[in-house]
Amino acid sequence: MRRPALYNRKQVGGGGGSVKAKIGKLLLVVVVLLICTVSLLFTSSATNGGAAGSAYSSEINVEKLWRSADSGGWKPSSAPRSDWPPPPSETNGYLRVRCNGGLNQQRTAICNAVLAARIMNATLVLPELDANSFWHDDSGFRGIYDVDYFIKSLRFDVKIVEKIPEIHKNGKTKKIKAVQLRPPRDAPISWYTTEALQQMKEHGAIYLTPFSHRLAEEIDNAEYQRLRCRVNYHALIFKPHIMKLSQSIVDKLRTQGHFMSIHLRFEMDMLAFAGCFDIFNPKEQEILKKYRKENFAPKKLVYKERRAIGKCPLTPEEVGLILRAMEFNNSTRIYLAAGELFGGERFMKPFRALFPHLENHSSVEHSDEIPENTQGLLGSAVDYMVCLLSDIFMPTYDGPSNFANNLLGHRLYYGFRTTIRPDRKALAPIFIDREKGRKAGFEEAVRQVMLQTNLGGPHKRIPPESFYTNSWPECFCQTSPKNPADKCPPDNVLEILSSQLSQENGDPESNSTSVTDR
Repeated sequence: MRRPALYNRKQVGGGGGSVKAKIGKLLLVVVVLLICTVSLLFTSSATNGGAAGSAYSSEINVEKLWRSADSGGWKPSSAPRSDWPPPPSETNGYLRVRCNGGLNQQRTAICNAVLAARIMNATLVLPELDANSFWHDDSGFRGIYDVDYFIKSLRFDVKIVEKIPEIHKNGKTKKIKAVQLRPPRDAPISWYTTEALQQMKEHGAIYLTPFSHRLAEEIDNAEYQRLRCRVNYHALIFKPHIMKLSQSIVDKLRTQGHFMSIHLRFEMDMLAFAGCFDIFNPKEQEILKKYRKENFAPKKLVYKERRAIGKCPLTPEEVGLILRAMEFNNSTRIYLAAGELFGGERFMKPFRALFPHLENHSSVEHSDEIPENTQGLLGSAVDYMVCLLSDIFMPTYDGPSNFANNLLGHRLYYGFRTTIRPDRKALAPIFIDREKGRKAGFEEAVRQVMLQTNLGGPHKRIPPESFYTNSWPECFCQTSPKNPADKCPPDNVLEILSSQLSQENGDPESNSTSVTDR
C-alpha cells in the first residue's frame, strides 16, 4: 500500500542519528499504518454491507436483477376505493375519437377516451385507430384487441357501443351525425365538462380528432387515474392469436433460462428527432436531416451539445458496454424489440461481439404471420407482450418513446418487474471520455451511475415522468397502510359494483369477473 506521508520523504540526519529521531520516525510509520488499516476496513464494510446505490458500493447483484424488484409492501390495484356509481341507463350522448400515432400512442389515447366518456357521462363509440399512422396499418381496434372483453370489463365504468345506432321514430330512420371538434393538447377536465359536453348535448354526438395527448395526465382525482389503469392494464387485451404468438416466443426464449428484452431505439425517426447526426457518414446525415426537415419543427441542434446532456439515443455498442459493466456475461439471452436500425450492421457488430445471443420475433418464431407485419401493429403488439413478460426490460431511449414509457408503467403494475433505465445524462461524459482514449475506470464509473437508478421498485412520480410510465401510488395499495387512502379495496368490490349495475339497469347480471382482474 502506498503511504503518502512517507513517499519521497527526505532523510533527516545521518545513519546513526539520535534515538529520539528514530523513535519519532517509528511512531509516524505506526500512525500511517493505523490510518491505512482503518481506511481499508471502512471501505470494505461500506462495499459489502452498505445499502444498494451507496456511494461506496460498486457491486451489482446480477442474480437479484433477474427477480422482481422489492415491492415495499405495495401491490397493484385499480379497483374503485370510494363511491363509484355505474354508468346510467341514459347518457348525454355519444363520443367518437380517432386515435392517431403508433400502437402505444393509440393505447394511451384509448385510456383517455374511456376517461373522457366517464367524465361527460357519455356512451363511448369503439375508438378508431388511425389507418394513416406511422405504419399505414388498417387493422383497426377489432384487428388488434379483444373487443368483447374490452366492452365487458369496463361495464361498471362506461357504456361502449361499436357504432352510433340509428334512431327510429314515427316510421322514419334518422342518423346521428357527430359534430367534429379538435380538443386542445392536454386539455383539462373543465374543457370536457363545458365546451365538449355542450356540443354533445346539442348534437347528440361529438367526434374528437386527432385524439393523441388530448386529456391532461396529472388529474387530482385518484379514482379517475385508477380508471385509466383499469383500461390500460386490464381491459386492453390483445386478440388471442397475438397472445398465443407472444407466449410461444417467450416459452422458446425461456428454454435456456432467463432472458432480457431491450427496446433498441436506434432508428431513423428517433435519431432525426434527437438531432444526433455526427456519428454517421455524409450520405446518412443527409437522409436524417431530410427526414427531420419533413417531419419536425425547425430547431438548431448541435450534436456535441445534445450528446453532452444525454439527448442522443444510446448506440448498440454503448448498450452492450453498460450491460458488461453491470456484470452481465456474454451468455445472456437478449430479445431486441426494434424496427430497422439506422446505419445497419456496422453499429450492431460491436454489440453482437459483446453479447452474441441476440434474438427478435422473426428469429425466434418462424411464423408465416409475422414477416408480413414486422413493421405493423401486429409486430409491435408481439414485441410489447414479449418485453412485458421478460425477466428484465431495458429501454435505450425513454424520452418521447410511447413504447418504452408504456412498458415501464405496465411492468411496474405487473409486479415491479426489473427494468434497467440508463441515465444518459450521467453516462454521457463517461462515454465521451472513453471515446477520447481515457478508458481507465470506465466500467466502475458506469456501475456507479447505474447503482443510482431505480430498477423497477415503487418510486415517486416526478415531472416530466408520465402517469403512464409510473402510476404509483394511485394504482397500488397496501393491506396495512400508514395513509388510509392507500388501503386496498375490500375483496368483494366487484360484487358491490355488479350489484349497483344491476340495480341501475333493473336487470340482474352475473359477476363473471374475478377479484384479481382489477
